[in-house]
This record gives sequence, C-alpha cells and structure tokens, in this order.
Amino acid sequence: MRVRRRGVAEIRQAAEAAAIAALKVAAEEVPRPPFDESTAAFFDVDNTVMAGASIFYFARGLAARDFFDSRDLLRFGLQHLTYRLRGQEDSDGIRDARETALAFVAGRSVAEIVRYGEEIYDERMAEQIYSGTHALAQQHLDAGQRVWLVTATPVELASVIARRLGLTGALGTVSEVRDGAYTGRLVGGLLHGQAKAEAVLALAEREGLDLSRCWAYSDSVNDLPLLSLVGHPVAINPDPDLKAIARERDWPVKDFRTARKAIKIGIPAAAGAGALAGGVAAGLALRRRVVSV
Repeated sequence: MRVRRRGVAEIRQAAEAAAIAALKVAAEEVPRPPFDESTAAFFDVDNTVMAGASIFYFARGLAARDFFDSRDLLRFGLQHLTYRLRGQEDSDGIRDARETALAFVAGRSVAEIVRYGEEIYDERMAEQIYSGTHALAQQHLDAGQRVWLVTATPVELASVIARRLGLTGALGTVSEVRDGAYTGRLVGGLLHGQAKAEAVLALAEREGLDLSRCWAYSDSVNDLPLLSLVGHPVAINPDPDLKAIARERDWPVKDFRTARKAIKIGIPAAAGAGALAGGVAAGLALRRRVVSV
C-alpha cells in the first residue's frame, strides 16, 4: 500500500497543534480525586474506544442532514464495512476521506460543526462505545489520573466524545480556522502514526507527565510509536500485526469485540459545546468529486 512520506517538520507541526488545541478544549470539570499530576492514560478512538470509525458515523449523520448525496454515503459505508471486517486501518482511504473533506467544510463555522458533532454522537456513536474500554478509562479517572483521547479524528469530534465520556480531553487532527470558520487547510497534517507520539510528547512536556508511568491503549500497529513511548502499553482489539508485537513484547492484550453489548454511554449532554479552537474539517463528503460530476 503506497503511503505518502511525511516530513519531520509536518509531523511535528501537526503534533504541536494537537497538543495546544487539546489543552484549550479539555473536557468540562468533573469532580475527581486529586490528580496524580505526573500520570495519564492515552486512548486511541477508532476500534479502541468505539466499534468502527468515528468519522464514518459522523458522515452518516451529515448525510441525514443533506450535507451530501447517497452516492458518497454508499462509498463511505463500503469503506466502513471493510474497516469493521478487517479490523485494520486503510491509511490511504482514511487520509483521502479526511483531506478531501477539507474542501467540503471550507467556509463553514466551527460552531456549526461542533453542534452537529454533539447531535450525531448521541444519535449514532454512543451505542458503539466499548463498555470494557470505557471501564478502563474510568478506572484511571477514579485513580486521579487524566485520560486523553489521541486520534486522527478531527479534534472537534474527538472532544465531543471525550466530553460525553467524562474524560479529560482529546488530541486530534487540527485544521486552520480564521474568523471562526474553516479555511480548508490542515495545520501540519493528520494526527496519525508518529505524529500521535509527538503530540503526546508535547503534551507531557507542558503538563509535567512522567511517560514511564503513563498508559497507552490502541488497536492498531500504526500506533506503535505511541505505545512504545509509555511505560504501560496495552493492545485493545488488536489488528494481527499489533497482536503479534504485543505477544512478543509481553504487553497486555484485551479484546472487547466478542459478545459486545451495545449500550449507550455518555448520552446526557454536557452543557455548552462552545467554539473550539482549531480543528479539522469534520465531515466526509467527497464534495469535490460530486461537484465535478
């Protein structure tokens, strides 16, 4: 599979933007035990916290709101089905979906996308949350540790998920915003692979975290840089490559895919979405292609 090589500068720019945005849009304050200031847990989202890809559920919600036509929804549905069946990311497909979406949301306000994200989480995503993964996150919170989502998903959508689950906040892909609206350009690039590790490093430096005492959870071998960064890596619902590496390195492996109960978690709305600083174009329509037809 051909993947465009990303320069070090681009990766670091994406990571730095994600870390800054995460601190600006951290979840609302929830009564917790005193923080363990040097420890945190980092969770991937797609196929780790929820079954399938969050961006595809978001696309379905946007389609229901007439953001794009049925041809695009069918295309994304097939991509999502492949992802669910294989349990592996198609890096080219995910990058293509997110990057082409930039043209679609260019000019739209951040507040509008956040509002749709809140609605679509309740309608389509809440029931996809893995109760086992959510329980792990809650254990960290109960121990006074901060819990961050770390994902290539747009930071707006990732922050909605974090708020609904009562987590500390989210690091996600960031797009350029000017005067409250998207310009159609990414800040750096997707928060994916090495960029996730760089973002966590930047956050750890700002927050004074001891990464040797931190946890990371993921399903994908693409997150090996992140998992290798912390003292306590855990493979959740792992793809075959990650499962083999976890066994070789004696990392814990947990699989919540079998006999998963579809229960709705975090549905009560958190007050005040607010305008989120930064953020990637949420939405998935390949509008540029539709317009050209």
